[in-house]
Amino acid sequence: MNPTPDSTPVIFQGTQENGKQVTAEDLAEIIEQFEQYRERLLSETTTTAQRAKLPKKTAMAQIEPELAKIEAALLTLAQQQANL
Repeated sequence: MNPTPDSTPVIFQGTQENGKQVTAEDLAEIIEQFEQYRERLLSETTTTAQRAKLPKKTAMAQIEPELAKIEAALLTLAQQQANL
């Protein structure tokens, strides 16, 4: 899976780059990677905010757009997986 310039992983739309059909296992792996990315982003943001003595609310507001992208991608992937 290739990350985009903003580091959000790319979502497959039916076929992989090599032309093979995307399987349920592929989607499960991508979903797992998105979930790990979300957890890592939250964890690293919280740790950095604590070190910088920033309020958690301020730090979370900074990553909200990225979290929204991740959640949208997870929803799309879950729908794709359900359609297989």
